[in-house]
Amino acid sequence: MTLVQLEYIIAVDTYRSFVAAAEHCFVTQPTLSMQIQKLEESIGAKVFDRSRQPVVPTEIGEKIIKQARVIINESKKIGELLQESKGEVSGELKIGVIPTVAPYLLPDLLTTFLKNYPKLQLQIWEYTTERILQELKLGKLDCGILSTPLQESGIEEMPLYYETFVAYVSEKSSLYQKKMVTTDEIADEKLWLLNEGHCMRGQVLNLCHYKHNQGAAGTFEYNTGSVETLKRMVDINGGLTILPEMSVLNYDEDQLGHVRYFKTPEPVREISIVTTTNFVKKQAVRALRNEILQLVPERFKTKKKKEVMAFEL
Repeated sequence: MTLVQLEYIIAVDTYRSFVAAAEHCFVTQPTLSMQIQKLEESIGAKVFDRSRQPVVPTEIGEKIIKQARVIINESKKIGELLQESKGEVSGELKIGVIPTVAPYLLPDLLTTFLKNYPKLQLQIWEYTTERILQELKLGKLDCGILSTPLQESGIEEMPLYYETFVAYVSEKSSLYQKKMVTTDEIADEKLWLLNEGHCMRGQVLNLCHYKHNQGAAGTFEYNTGSVETLKRMVDINGGLTILPEMSVLNYDEDQLGHVRYFKTPEPVREISIVTTTNFVKKQAVRALRNEILQLVPERFKTKKKKEVMAFEL
């Protein structure tokens, strides 16, 4: 049994295809298949059921692959120890970020991060929370930046900051004349929401115990994954939407005229870096965390949970 063979069965499990796994591992498909067959012969058990398409692990194969992931992760920690001893951060760091964080955090973060860590290659994807968790467990991502708590087994959360939510209100709304709003007041308004699959949608619905009935108030129901599109819909069609505070930090005076903060207790979400429990690349993740904390407003870091109403996913 070799580490290479373990990497091959992990790849097949991840991609559910010998061909795709071989491409990912930069070997020919016969080479990968032969190595996996040798592994199966050495342990006296079949790891994959090749009669099914896509290919799936056998019952014992699932347990073997799970242990293989642990072994490969532990072997990678040797390189991490060597990096740490040299005081350098290098290699690749694959990050998943939810769409309601990425546009407001990443542009400034990338500028400073790449300057301070030129030997580190970043790969970033905008995914939903569910997709990030799936990719983390498959080893396709090293870490994620998303809203917590998740209460997910095998996942470690490192809180970064607490971000207040605000209402973005149309001039046509009765709430436009108010300086601050309450969660009860927005429940009766036409509310523009992100589509299914975005954690912020559920957070907003929980916030005001709102039963989404957009279709009853008009002739269509609009589905989007963009916070900026929600704002435009309010500008043109009335009603209101809920925005993360980071998204309004660079608004001009005109745009800020539509923003209303909530009365205490303010609705807030916790943003964290998440990894698997036995993650590697600790140096790179630690550097990422430090750079983010340098960028976010100080009040985001000092806000205490007991002073705000935290959303549950």
